[in-house]
Amino acid sequence: MSNGDVLEIFKKSGALLEGHFKLTSGLHSGQYLEKFQVLQWPEYTGLLCKEIAERFKNDNIGVVVGPVTGGIILAYETAKNLGVRGIFTEREEGKMTLRRGFKINPGERVLIVEDIITTGGSVLEVIEALKTTGANIVGVGLLADRSGGKIDFGVRKEALLTMKVENYQAEKCPLCAKGVPLTKRGSKK
Repeated sequence: MSNGDVLEIFKKSGALLEGHFKLTSGLHSGQYLEKFQVLQWPEYTGLLCKEIAERFKNDNIGVVVGPVTGGIILAYETAKNLGVRGIFTEREEGKMTLRRGFKINPGERVLIVEDIITTGGSVLEVIEALKTTGANIVGVGLLADRSGGKIDFGVRKEALLTMKVENYQAEKCPLCAKGVPLTKRGSKK
């Protein structure tokens, strides 16, 4: 599946939006990828997760982990394709953690999956949470990397869609300067 194929799925599902958006990171952008417009379609989600699994099929993955919320769907579907467990992390008192009795054995080979990254903050939080388990983090599978590929997690990263989307600090945002109305989507943070 090529970058163009994945972009076409985002377009068909209505997930690629144009305007003025406040991202979860606090940055502003003229484009937004609404992951749940894609994830609401089992056919698209299945195709995308199958592609992530395909890219890691020879890595002897033991468990797939995704951060709450979109990462739950991705972890489950990717794990199904790999024939392994799919679990998720969530925030407890502001800190990403494994809950609900989920365990990772020391040395167990882990694939982290995430929907869309701009700064990579959620993935870094998952990596930090898994360090205490002794997990062997093999790689990170992403639906989309809005950084243009700049984010380095210290492990192999496979993004199905890589885009270089301009992001701005609020005080330097040209869209704010032009008076374009700001829309906040996604996370409640």
